[in-house]
Amino acid sequence: MQFLSRWDSQRLSTTIRGIPLVEGVATQDIASQRWSPAHGDLALPALTLDEAAFAANRDLFLKWCANAGVAVAPHAKTPMSPELARSLRAAGAWGTTVANIQQAAVLLASGERRLLLANEIGGLAAGRRLGALLSAYPDVEFHAFADSPAAVTALAEAARIAGRGELSVLVELGAGRAGARDRAAVEATIAAVLAADRLVLGGVATYEGAVATPDIDATLRAISILMERTMETFALVRAAAPQRPLIMSAGGSAYFDIVANALAPVALADGNASVLLRSGALFFADHGIYARAFAEIDRRGGLLVDGLQHSALASFRPALTLWAEVLSRPEDELAIAGFGMRDASFDQGLPVPLRVVRDGVEQQGLAARLTVTRLNDQHAFLSVAPDAALAVGDIIAFGISHPCTCLDRWRIIFGLDADGVVTRALPTQFG
Repeated sequence: MQFLSRWDSQRLSTTIRGIPLVEGVATQDIASQRWSPAHGDLALPALTLDEAAFAANRDLFLKWCANAGVAVAPHAKTPMSPELARSLRAAGAWGTTVANIQQAAVLLASGERRLLLANEIGGLAAGRRLGALLSAYPDVEFHAFADSPAAVTALAEAARIAGRGELSVLVELGAGRAGARDRAAVEATIAAVLAADRLVLGGVATYEGAVATPDIDATLRAISILMERTMETFALVRAAAPQRPLIMSAGGSAYFDIVANALAPVALADGNASVLLRSGALFFADHGIYARAFAEIDRRGGLLVDGLQHSALASFRPALTLWAEVLSRPEDELAIAGFGMRDASFDQGLPVPLRVVRDGVEQQGLAARLTVTRLNDQHAFLSVAPDAALAVGDIIAFGISHPCTCLDRWRIIFGLDADGVVTRALPTQFG
């Protein structure tokens, strides 16, 4: 039997969280088991993906991109699931974004052939590692970032070792994180690319999320300034590479509308350039940081698709659910659930109780009377409203905040159909 991913020599029940205590189950047999986390069929805690919500988010965003005149290379660092990356590309994504050489290796091995490495790689040692990787995939279209002559030198080493005639470099400018800070640094980076063997100017890049602050107005001003700098840098790159097709890349999952509004007209006027977003988390959405970001998008006018306005908050549906069991009711207003910091994101907000199920029956209104107050490694502390009838053994479905730092805690996520039944198991490849 063909088992999941790299654990194919071991029984799933002994290696993967969430798999029930049964004999090893082959990939193609997962759906036939009819497992349901709400009914206690999975070993808890478990993380699930609402397949319909993910597909709806994907289709909405890709349609919005087409209407906005931009493309998207979804950031693979969010799920690190080659299967999900493949499904996004098959639905119309330009390609895939990765954050480092290790992620590039995973996606290349899975068959992806158009990658954007949205980061500097490091020094010459990293250049040699990237070169060795690319030498095994001579057909891949590959773009990487550089914000200094030193970064360019590392990429030139990669191109040399890979034996590539051309390696595309996007000049990164930025604030708050990596990226050239001024025109002199941009010009030095451009000059280094032009002087290097085997490198070509591929465009410009930035990341607007790095300038975000808790002050919404200050954030919008900072992003506006960054977009102006991006357009100025693009003009410098275009002057240095007058004939090449160029990329302008920016756009995470919170401010993609601002990026598109600023950069798409520049690409259109240029006639030989494209805007490439790198949004990844929005395909999963959430009950926290991105729910708040979508509400802000609505305050900026929402999403225009085929001439109709759509609410981002109402349209993007949270697709991830964390399931856990009540382990203890040691005090009247306290419950301990069986998950913790090793299972859930908590950097952008604690999980939110959504549903409580007892013996397969949903307990209406009970989730609203619960609040997660803190997490230990493997325990969640829930404040319970007085007289709320929460019992040991109840199964609670939680919404999460920040998909990126939740998914990376799981080696397997389970796809669910509209009835809450497991359709497949999706391996993640975080290393």
